[in-house]
Amino acid sequence: MATSKNYRQLERIVKGFANHRRIEILELLHRQPELSVDEVSEKLSIGYMNASDHIRKLAIAGLVLKRNDGNTVRHKLTSRAQSILVFCKKLE
Repeated sequence: MATSKNYRQLERIVKGFANHRRIEILELLHRQPELSVDEVSEKLSIGYMNASDHIRKLAIAGLVLKRNDGNTVRHKLTSRAQSILVFCKKLE
């Protein structure tokens, strides 16, 4: 039986990808893992701060992992994010 805590965790995950731009970022990181915020903003033609905020929300939801690479932070999808992309494709 699901608990209130489980529902809250599920809500956090769903809110993490409940935005067209964040889904677009998930798709991009699926095709090209290990991108920096700067690279994501450039490839999607969005502002750096906007991309950074979306990636932060994806990370909070447990959908993106961050890895330090010198002065750059690289981002890649978690297995949960991979599953969410499959789910989103089924909804199309």
